[in-house]
Amino acid sequence: MNLPNALTTVRIFLVPLLVVVLLTKFGGELILGVRKEYVGAAIFGLASLTDWLDGYLARRHRQITALGQMMDPIADKLLTSAAFISLVQLNVAPAWMVAVIIGRELAVTGLRSLASTRGRGFAASWLGKVKMVSQVTAILLLILGQEGQQPFLWLGQIALWVVLITALVSALDYYWAFATATTDSIPQAGECPADPERRKAV
Repeated sequence: MNLPNALTTVRIFLVPLLVVVLLTKFGGELILGVRKEYVGAAIFGLASLTDWLDGYLARRHRQITALGQMMDPIADKLLTSAAFISLVQLNVAPAWMVAVIIGRELAVTGLRSLASTRGRGFAASWLGKVKMVSQVTAILLLILGQEGQQPFLWLGQIALWVVLITALVSALDYYWAFATATTDSIPQAGECPADPERRKAV
């Protein structure tokens, strides 16, 4: 296993640790003398850092593998979904917003998989990147504001709205790209898909 894939694996193992820290009631709300929201934010921040680092190292050292391409999005979805669901349990994130965000992630993942089976691929759009940055920001702020600490809580709620809006708009963008690519790949009237020479002639 190369280093990028090892970092992805570390991110997956950090997910249950994050959930335990966020949802377990510790005596005095301290973990080794540190407030649990700070520990939770540190774990999530570290996991998010590995998300950037594994991709950077894989590209820089040309260590992109099929295993890494499969594991990376799974690790991302596990991390963000676990964090959001934990925040719903802590009553700092509305359940309906989290359901929409996670539903969007699953829908886009399914759309990408379907496109892949048809030999199509979609690069991450700038909207998707904005969504990802705002998502990490919102989760960090809401973890820090889980006990009502301001300004973390209201800043996190604002960031969550940004996540929701960019998630929906980028999902429509991906769907439009998929629909356009699919339409372009459908043979036009009079074309025979089984006869490539005839298609060239047309």
